[in-house]
Amino acid sequence: MAYILYTLTFVVLITGTILYLTRAHWLPLLPGPPSLIYRYSRLPAGGSSFEGDLEAGLSSNTFDLSANVEGGDSRAGLDDDAKTAILAIMKKRRLRFDEARRVYLEQRFSANGIAADGRPKDPKFVSFS
Repeated sequence: MAYILYTLTFVVLITGTILYLTRAHWLPLLPGPPSLIYRYSRLPAGGSSFEGDLEAGLSSNTFDLSANVEGGDSRAGLDDDAKTAILAIMKKRRLRFDEARRVYLEQRFSANGIAADGRPKDPKFVSFS
């Protein structure tokens, strides 16, 4: 019984040593942890304002908030629940703001019984074109 324990310990030590000494060859082949890159997220400056939304990355060429900031818009900014959901989608799926906003809207459409193309999912719906 003791021989099995000693043999197993010896094999584990030898295998660990070999893996440690050759880690430069096989370590780059392993995928890194996906959440390590996206662990940091900036706190929006100014709380719930367009400046904070702009600094949090909630702007793009097609959804430009810089005109609101430059114009001195004093409104509260974007909806807090939507911002939280969109930022979560951006981190989870590694999407840019426009794609995350599209995914968020499709999820909201689906929750409200609307298909991705904008038509209602209701089987009783009748449309005249």
